[in-house]
Amino acid sequence: MTGTSTTRLQRQSSRSHTGNFNARSGTPSGAGSSSQTASASTGRRRREGSGNHSAAVAALTSSPPQPPVLDPTSHPSLAAWQRFFAKHQPTASDGHGKTRNREPSDSKSRTKTTPNGKSVFATHVASEAAHEEALRRIRKLTLTHGIPSDEFLTPAGSTYRSVTWKLLLQVRSVSADSYLGLVRRGKSPAFDKIRNDTFRTLATDQGFKRRVHEDKLIRLLNAFVWRHADGQAHATSASYDFSYVQGMNVLAAPFLYVMPSELEAFRCFSQFIEVCCPLYVQPTLAGVHRGLRLLDVCLELADPHLYNYLRSKNLSAEIYAFPSVMTLCACTPPLDQVLQLWDFLLAFGVHLNVLCVVSQLLLMRDDLMHNPSPMRLLRNFPPLEAQPIIGITVTLVRDLPDALYEELVNHTFDPRAVA
Repeated sequence: MTGTSTTRLQRQSSRSHTGNFNARSGTPSGAGSSSQTASASTGRRRREGSGNHSAAVAALTSSPPQPPVLDPTSHPSLAAWQRFFAKHQPTASDGHGKTRNREPSDSKSRTKTTPNGKSVFATHVASEAAHEEALRRIRKLTLTHGIPSDEFLTPAGSTYRSVTWKLLLQVRSVSADSYLGLVRRGKSPAFDKIRNDTFRTLATDQGFKRRVHEDKLIRLLNAFVWRHADGQAHATSASYDFSYVQGMNVLAAPFLYVMPSELEAFRCFSQFIEVCCPLYVQPTLAGVHRGLRLLDVCLELADPHLYNYLRSKNLSAEIYAFPSVMTLCACTPPLDQVLQLWDFLLAFGVHLNVLCVVSQLLLMRDDLMHNPSPMRLLRNFPPLEAQPIIGITVTLVRDLPDALYEELVNHTFDPRAVA
């Protein structure tokens, strides 16, 4: 498959959430807004949780402080990048795989009181259309320039990545009281399973170990289990069965590493799991298994010779790609490349991870084709290289048949896609 293949761009995703952006049409499945700019003081961030939305958008859409510039013309073609961003139309999700038009909202940042008397700092936006345009620009900058490294801070003292992720996830409010209440519950019914996984989470990454203590990961995952045991989650989560399953520890790790506080990490992780990829964390891992089947189909279309060679060795995606699909490639070091890849997935949709794994296989093609035992290479994927993977993925997504691309978009969240 080449970047010169005919592309079809006139399509709408049946998903509408920022986490599932229709990469083919450039449409965010429900792109919406988000969050708060974190305060310069960590203690204050923990208390307030959310800052001024306008400042966050302004900081990100203005010229960032000399990030590394990635050449969008290098791979794929400039035309491919331009088509990738075409036809941006805001939509929103009803939580069941359907879309609806977004209603405009007033611009205010205020503390509101919930019926139980708890205060929540919430941020609202002035113009939904203006906000959608700002998010479109953020997505484009994320892909063509990358997010500035942690040494560069926003005017409020936060990292650009933490603010960008909250914006893309539509995290508009956080509640310290709610999280602390869940933490006070102590060990959840899944505590033993959680504890059995957390000690080995990104165990070889010393930078992660220094920044994220295991206790934080245990608290966050236990709180998530209690959140759903108590029915605190959004009503749209009722369609799913949330608890703790294998791989959730790795999915939580990037949020604890990136976010300035445990509270913000919990809020972003919950939004990510409940909206972007709920089928990946069901007891049967239905979304993961569907993603693996789609990976086989996509690889066969992209490179029939490589696909047939692997099949001749009795190798399917279920055998060699399970960890990469289940963790959205977070299991493959180094962490800084994982974060760059997640910038892309949060901006344009976690469903694209399937194609990111295909891209990794294409980068390994020569070694795989000339190895009589390719599984030896596939047991441990080579170190992640985010930019080549993203470039190939952008090319692949243009050339998938419409019906297959729709399946790809839906498989992370729509129960009908895995029925």
